[in-house]
Amino acid sequence: MKFDVMTLFPEMIESYCSYSILKRAADSGIISVNTINPRDFTEDKHKKVDDTPYGGGAGMVLMAQPYVDAYESIEREQNSITVMLSPQGEPLNDKLVNDLAKYDQIVMMCGHYEGFDERIRDIIKPKEISIGDFVLTGGELPALCLIDAVSRKIEGTLGKIESADEDSFSNGLLEYPHYTKPREYRGLKVPEVLLNGNHKEIAAFRLQQSKERTRLKRPDLYEKYENM
Repeated sequence: MKFDVMTLFPEMIESYCSYSILKRAADSGIISVNTINPRDFTEDKHKKVDDTPYGGGAGMVLMAQPYVDAYESIEREQNSITVMLSPQGEPLNDKLVNDLAKYDQIVMMCGHYEGFDERIRDIIKPKEISIGDFVLTGGELPALCLIDAVSRKIEGTLGKIESADEDSFSNGLLEYPHYTKPREYRGLKVPEVLLNGNHKEIAAFRLQQSKERTRLKRPDLYEKYENM
């Protein structure tokens, strides 16, 4: 999987991706993360990429020319998709993450200020994705959320692909509780069923715990699960 991120702050992307699971995946050649800075494509000698909005209003708007030229400089894979991180986009969820993981390349566009000149959308026609009903300073954090979530779905990123299969939301439920050593801590004991080695009973216990946790914490998800 190749991630190409158009951003005014490449260090934010590169720093996060140089640690932990994403670093190991990149070092192993499972993923690659590249950054493209629209400032390198501006025709303005001061590297300006934004200007005041026509019609007035607060804030600055990202100019079409640097972003379109930056986008057109990216070598595209045949099986690729372009994503604009935007509060106006489709909500990012586990189903969408699974769909995105089927591509060989995801090109991402990170906005700032008051957003993009509308002609960027008109020309590039990206798929817009949002990580929630709130506004952030820029698109870098949503881009990192997307990179992290999609990478987990790619075989080889995690030690066991089953780890992703058992994550919250993968089966419509929240994940069951986990325990590790010691068996007892401050009077709280690990449930006996997890110690008996009976995998059938353990699986049933975990499913029951997932259902109960979802019912209490996310009744909206639980109702959806019950009606599946």
